[in-house]
Amino acid sequence: MSAEQLSNRDAHAAERFLEMLGGERAAAENTRLAYLHDLGTLAGFLAGRGESLDSAGADDLRAYLGWLGGQQLSPRTVARRLSTFRQFYRFLFSEGVREDDPTEPLDGPRQGRSLPKVLSEAEVETLLQTAAAREGVAGVRLRAMLELLYATGLRVSELVTLPVHAVRRDPRMLVVRGKGGRERMVPLSTPARAALGDWLPVRDGWLDTRKNAYLFPARQGDGHLTRAAFAQQLKTLAQEAGVDVAKVSPHTLRHAFATHLLEHGADLRSVQQMLGHADISTTQIYTHVLDARLQALVGERHPLAGIKLDGLLHG
Repeated sequence: MSAEQLSNRDAHAAERFLEMLGGERAAAENTRLAYLHDLGTLAGFLAGRGESLDSAGADDLRAYLGWLGGQQLSPRTVARRLSTFRQFYRFLFSEGVREDDPTEPLDGPRQGRSLPKVLSEAEVETLLQTAAAREGVAGVRLRAMLELLYATGLRVSELVTLPVHAVRRDPRMLVVRGKGGRERMVPLSTPARAALGDWLPVRDGWLDTRKNAYLFPARQGDGHLTRAAFAQQLKTLAQEAGVDVAKVSPHTLRHAFATHLLEHGADLRSVQQMLGHADISTTQIYTHVLDARLQALVGERHPLAGIKLDGLLHG
């Protein structure tokens, strides 16, 4: 869907909205195209009701959401489109194009909360052992990154942008600058410190890194290893280690860090601080992971698993 395929009236409203996204919010081109597609599908539906984008009422939008519900779209997709419409109509209201916001009375679909994928301790250990067996610069670097990620629960963006001075003197604690520029301290495990101790001399002798400030520098220039490159290396490592590739990513290792800490008795508040979550409700998802794993364990291992308890109680 392009702006040219909309009616003149709808295209004008959509273009003003997209200009705002690009100018004020610095939205990427792909983001703007996604918004345009969502508005285009809505405009097509409204045209059948004799309405345009800027004249639609709450009942029109409610009818459209009902129509979407019959298209076998996921609740997440429907919610994303509703988010597009909310932003669009709030923009029209703020610009004085409309005197009301027709999305105010609309309710979004219930999405449910998906639990994060978590690697078992045995799977993480297998990955670490496989990385440790690798030779050469890439092997030493991958082991250091893996040990550091699992020991600290860093976000991958925080990992690849770590300055080398943060670990130069074999620290017991690592100071991390996270989202919003907030700093936090996380302890470094003995294996992580050992892996970093092996990596630093290799790093310093690998390239002319005197002018590079990053712990994990890029091969060229003064940049750092990219998130995408590290993620791909993890996928390759998982395949080599015989661990389900679909479960392995920098973020699942962050999940593993949090979940395994809680399994071994860490308190939720401490895990929140180490992860850098602003709200403890974000950290609480890991307690649900533990509940789900416990339920699965009972279902697999309990001697009464698979037996209908109602029959035992009332037979």
